Amino acid sequence: MARTLLAIYPQSSRRYDEMLTAEGGVRPHWRQFFIHLDSVAPDEMHRRLDFVDRRIQENGVTYNVYADPSGADRPWALDPLPLIIPPDEWAEVSAAVAQRAAVLNAMLADLYGEQKLLADGLLPPALVYGQHGYLWPCQGVKPVGGVWLHNYAVDLARSPNGRWWVIADRTQAPSGAGYALENRLVVSRVFPEMFRDLHVQHLADFFRDQLDGLSALAPVDGDEQPHIVLLTPGPYNETYFEHAYLARYLGFPLVEGQDLTVRGDTVYLKTLRGLKRVHVILRRQDDSYCDPLELRGESALGVPGLLNVARAGRVVIANALGSGLLASGALMGFLPAICERLLGEKLMMPSVATWWCGEKPALDYVKEHFDDLVIKPAYPTQHMDPVFGYELKGAERTEMLRRIEARPHAYVAQEMIELSQAPTWSRSHERRLLARPVGLRAYAVSDADGGYSVMPGGLARVATGANTRTISMQRGGASKDTWVLTDGPVSEFTLLKPSVGVRDLVRAGANLSSRVVENLFWLGRYSERFDNSARMLRVALSRVVEAGGAKTPAVISAMEMAMRLGVLPSPEEDDEIREGSEHALLEAIYDPEQAGSLAGNIRSLMWSATHVRERLSLDHWHSLNRLQRDQQAALKKHPTLTEAIAFLDRVLGVSSSLTGFAMDNMTRDDGWRFLIIGRRLERLSFLAQSIAHFLRMPSARGPGSLEWLLELSDSIITYRSRYSRLPELLPVVDLLVFDDSNPHGVLFQAGVLTRYLERMQRELGADFDGDLPAAIERLRNFDLSRLENLQFSHCQECSPCEELARLLRELDSAAGQLSDWLGMRYFTHVGDVSRQTMAL
Repeated sequence: MARTLLAIYPQSSRRYDEMLTAEGGVRPHWRQFFIHLDSVAPDEMHRRLDFVDRRIQENGVTYNVYADPSGADRPWALDPLPLIIPPDEWAEVSAAVAQRAAVLNAMLADLYGEQKLLADGLLPPALVYGQHGYLWPCQGVKPVGGVWLHNYAVDLARSPNGRWWVIADRTQAPSGAGYALENRLVVSRVFPEMFRDLHVQHLADFFRDQLDGLSALAPVDGDEQPHIVLLTPGPYNETYFEHAYLARYLGFPLVEGQDLTVRGDTVYLKTLRGLKRVHVILRRQDDSYCDPLELRGESALGVPGLLNVARAGRVVIANALGSGLLASGALMGFLPAICERLLGEKLMMPSVATWWCGEKPALDYVKEHFDDLVIKPAYPTQHMDPVFGYELKGAERTEMLRRIEARPHAYVAQEMIELSQAPTWSRSHERRLLARPVGLRAYAVSDADGGYSVMPGGLARVATGANTRTISMQRGGASKDTWVLTDGPVSEFTLLKPSVGVRDLVRAGANLSSRVVENLFWLGRYSERFDNSARMLRVALSRVVEAGGAKTPAVISAMEMAMRLGVLPSPEEDDEIREGSEHALLEAIYDPEQAGSLAGNIRSLMWSATHVRERLSLDHWHSLNRLQRDQQAALKKHPTLTEAIAFLDRVLGVSSSLTGFAMDNMTRDDGWRFLIIGRRLERLSFLAQSIAHFLRMPSARGPGSLEWLLELSDSIITYRSRYSRLPELLPVVDLLVFDDSNPHGVLFQAGVLTRYLERMQRELGADFDGDLPAAIERLRNFDLSRLENLQFSHCQECSPCEELARLLRELDSAAGQLSDWLGMRYFTHVGDVSRQTMAL
């Protein structure tokens, strides 16, 4: 058997070790897990690490790291080894976190209300009024139920003697609970036996308490059901994955500011069917951006008039606007006395020793003990990295002290602490544990009983290096799952209701926001568009490979079609297809910056999908991620033509799976219908354009062209099953244009669109008076017999072909008109169609 993992595990006398005692023995609550870990073979551990990476990639778990040049959409970093905490220790931590949330909630009520803390000298006025976090328009606002702090997070660290300290409070829009849930779902599958045998507490009860707490406060009228939404700044936010993830898990619509509107003293969600009242907004947006009318005027993310609705008590905002005030580290030194005053209790968990430089005695202490302290900004709105006093020498030290003396109220100093260390699995060695500094972010939510419920665990964060003093996910840190053990039975609660009453019934999403529906519409269009471009490129590339570099008629016509459709760049006037066409095709496959390229269409598809992530199944999302990964991996290889064709085959396989997910896995609601409308519009336009170009192209008269047109339209198998002969113009045109049983035919797409328009007219009261019905009818009336006995290969100017091409172009133009009308009527709400209605 291989030597134990402890043989080369680094221990430290300066730090508390989460796994080992000071004497080097394994702590009791770690022992069973360590024995299991020590017995896992290297190959098995490698498979488990691959599973972690694969799940992170497939689930699209990202966290943008702005300090990293390649940090956009950076995969979430997760170490598979959990942080394990025994039940008796967690009981103390949980009680302290709940108490701290309660005292901070009471502080917010006082500071925006009677302000007795300021009057009694328990807080310096300059510390409150001197920061941007104090929102003057919120003065006098009384949130529903008196709850300001619905969600609270606290960053904890251990002292060298093992005691937990608070190093930061998160009171504005705390992040990380969703990542903690995702960590749990992954790590519990890496060590399923250990998760079961150690009786790890589950997290569902915490989220149930959050849901119940928000619902209990919702200011509903009569028998209304609370309508709760999750407000996000949008996909550019570094934790957008978490917003979409929690919205899906909790069953809340994920909305942006533009999705909400204020009418009078009520806030509504803009939906296809009108305005639907919103009772609770779980926000993940900073205070000042939430209302451009009264807070930050240049904000394009907020909802004008939102603060006035909160002032009227007509909406619960979690957390209440202005709660970011208490994220200031300068408040920590005043908290023990405030806790005794407001709660009549001693503060259970100490904060790391903190000195606010705005007080002269504290400033003098900081200057005298500068080398032993960490200098931080006093207010969350300041952008400054922590400065370790002992690292500054000479002019740098002098300059830092000068800045502190010039603006003492803007700085706090904290005691320098040695974070505890926890084992992490080395990715660079076959079988080795590393010791890394670790901290814990714990979470509390207000519950339905007026207290606070604490998540049994939290988000453990791991530093990048063994001697790192700060832990930051923004600086590339990793995370861990946190296992809180229990001596009793583990709760088996899930967020799925055991029974549903009439009041709980939910029908398919009739109240989707216009923005979500617009993104679903474009998701459908881009899904079809990348499929079309992949088919066109495969047709052209296959002919180039078959011709061995020669300019055969099939190569020339396929390349010309790709150019006319915009898949390839348009040539200069009178240019011919030249040698090197394979290079142009490869660029059209892999270059995302080239207009009309497959890679560009995949990028657009992912962009639309990201905006509606909460509407997609995990399998749907996995396929999209796999598509993007395959494209990015292929780009790095400088692939050959044969490899490019194989890649296109895989792309079309993924496209088929995406179609299957859309048809089989999505609820038939308004969003799904617009997605399908988008797909049908795009396919109709592509088919109409392709066949019209084909009929007008002299190069298409050559041998082999009709065959590749059938391949392009994904109808070659159908044709061969019907006609045991080489393709001819009449049956090809009949199959691709007039056969309304062919799902890859023009009139089939037109018929589907017509049925959807009729349904919209019935259900949404929309009357489309465009040219589509007339264009369809004109096409149906075309006399197919005019193509009978036509020698297409010898016909350079064919009147029937020209007329049919004109009818197809008219149909394509009418489809574009329909797309524009849908956008104006349902997405942008401009013109006389933007009637303000109420969704009941």
